[in-house]
Amino acid sequence: MTRETRSLPAIAPGGVDTPFVIAGYDEVVAHDTVWDEHSHPFHELLWNERGASSAVVGARVWTVTPALGLWMPAGTPHSGSAVAGTWFRASFFGFRTTSSISPAPVAVEITPLLRLLLERLGDPGLSAASRAATEVLVLDVLAPSPRELLVHVPTSTLLRPIAEAVREDPGDPRTLTEWASALRVSPRTITRAFNTETGTSFARWVAAVRAQHAVALLTRGWEVEAVAEQVGYRSASAFGVAFRRTTGLTPGTFRTPGAVRTQ
Repeated sequence: MTRETRSLPAIAPGGVDTPFVIAGYDEVVAHDTVWDEHSHPFHELLWNERGASSAVVGARVWTVTPALGLWMPAGTPHSGSAVAGTWFRASFFGFRTTSSISPAPVAVEITPLLRLLLERLGDPGLSAASRAATEVLVLDVLAPSPRELLVHVPTSTLLRPIAEAVREDPGDPRTLTEWASALRVSPRTITRAFNTETGTSFARWVAAVRAQHAVALLTRGWEVEAVAEQVGYRSASAFGVAFRRTTGLTPGTFRTPGAVRTQ
């Protein structure tokens, strides 16, 4: 599969005149695509019509889906990636016409109402008055979500082998004790390092990585049972419990019926 890398400029907030209130863009990527680090002069809401993609800010990696989008404040350096066939959408919010809903990147639930309003703004026949009214409604319902598909990637010499192994194979069954033995440190040392670098425990970090990987498979049409096995759970029910505990949502929220299953 051909891989495409796109380079975009880093522009400061308001560095380019953006007189609009809300503008939209969408694209179905034909190839696996990577966006190098860049920043925008406007605020951006990333979400997908189909498939899952990733957005990276520093050591934080978010998964963007049709159900959960990501708000990116103007001027925030970020990179991203999407697999071939992903239909991504982006709504741009003028820096001088719109206040950011958060000073930092934050998840946004793409509710049916928000989706309909954003789609309405894409109607080329929309009158100026109707556009203005719709934009007001978008800004009224747009809000940060406590649910997010976020992983803080540890980068220390101690935790890097764990991070690389689990992100490469989320089904990796090694426990905290087994990793401690392999790295010749105590379990308590790894626990402290995870809490310091990621703000969470080893077990919760692994669960978050598994949830991100699971979402990518679910949006490609994989059955829940197959996803559960792929990411290291013994049953679909155990996977469902862990997934809901991590994301606050059910696996079915992200499954795309009829999607072409790819591996």
